[in-house]
Amino acid sequence: MSRTIEAPFQATTQTVEDAWIDYNGHMNVAYYVLLFDRGIDKAFEALGLGPDYRQAHNASFFAVEMHVRYLRELKAGAKVAATWQLLSADDKRLRSYMELRHAEDGFLAATCEQLHLHVDMAARRAAAFPPDIRANVEATFAAHRTLPWPESVGAAITLDKR
Repeated sequence: MSRTIEAPFQATTQTVEDAWIDYNGHMNVAYYVLLFDRGIDKAFEALGLGPDYRQAHNASFFAVEMHVRYLRELKAGAKVAATWQLLSADDKRLRSYMELRHAEDGFLAATCEQLHLHVDMAARRAAAFPPDIRANVEATFAAHRTLPWPESVGAAITLDKR
């Protein structure tokens, strides 16, 4: 029986640590990526692709592309909720979208579009999902495709006026 994870997946709620604040008085960009990475880990665990999968199958995921948008500052002590949405998938890749929202005030602080590749760790090459994981991905995608397509997905960095 395949697993389906909620749409969007409520990945994590974390607190911005004092050590993450830079000389501008807000969370440094590296820690936004850390929060997104922790959220991806939770989503992948829910799909059956967590540390146990890595050990049992000698396979894992590599991030191969990422586009982060920093929209609002986050300050020390802020509670931040991360959500994850599966946008598309094939036999060895997942394309997803995440949001970081201030958990109390609700504002959107950052978004992240990512492409991950399923990798055979022995060969260090892309590999197809095993059938049970492919079923989890398909079931999750069926639920997530009902969500609206995020406006910023696929956007390029430009200086052109909109």
